[in-house]
Amino acid sequence: MKLKLGSAWMIIAAFLFAIMGILVKNATVRFHMNAYELAFWRSLLPALMIAINVFSRRQLLKTPFIFGHLWRGTAGTIALLLSFYGLQYLPLATSVTLSYTSAIFIALLSWLWLKEQPSAKTWTALLLGLAGIALILRPAFQANLWLETLLNLAAGLFAAFALLQVRELSQKGEPAWRIVFYFSAVGTLGAAVMAIFVGWHTPTAQSLPYLLGVGLCGLLAQLAMTQAYSEGNKFTVGALSYLTIVFSAIYGAIFLGEVMDIWEIVGILTVIFAGSLCALSEYRR
Repeated sequence: MKLKLGSAWMIIAAFLFAIMGILVKNATVRFHMNAYELAFWRSLLPALMIAINVFSRRQLLKTPFIFGHLWRGTAGTIALLLSFYGLQYLPLATSVTLSYTSAIFIALLSWLWLKEQPSAKTWTALLLGLAGIALILRPAFQANLWLETLLNLAAGLFAAFALLQVRELSQKGEPAWRIVFYFSAVGTLGAAVMAIFVGWHTPTAQSLPYLLGVGLCGLLAQLAMTQAYSEGNKFTVGALSYLTIVFSAIYGAIFLGEVMDIWEIVGILTVIFAGSLCALSEYRR
């Protein structure tokens, strides 16, 4: 019996994405694992499970839009690697927020790249989003983490490129599972190549649950998010996606002892509000 939750699927996805970020953060702290090998495990499990499911159903992975998938996979992989890199060095909520600036960058790229004229509400959201980002960057720059912060922010930009490509592939009739598979396949290969240069850690009985958890939470979160966008109101889903930041902030404060100053909190709330405005504009358009 299919469970009908509508937009509420995004709450489940946000919680799972937050758990994935927490596992990545803990793996870097406890086992000194690097972002690239963690991104490898994050991508490998979804690719394998989707491939097994596809072949068992006698479906095809072949696609006439292979270059579109490669472009989406490359942009998405870069975003994934940069976001995992940020989790190594920045507070959990700060890193997750910077990765979730994709909605703001989508509005900006739609104007610069797709030549879509933004509405007054979109312009307001863009300015608010940039102001929120500036407030978040301030304490990181003061802590001499400006490079790590900018690289983490770039994750949001590359995620925006990837999501625009997802929209184009979906409009061409590509199923969600095929888009996710090629993204995961490209991510597995790209992360493996990067990890070769940085180094691998042999999985142990202590670290293996973290690695499997990263991959499983990533897969289940993607499935829940896909279900949310297929069943629910797209604006509601877009707004609920920012619960990942809330869950991450709560965990970081309680279990990691991470303390944010008032301006950083204001910046995070501003980015959430701006992203929700961008999602509303996209939904109405």
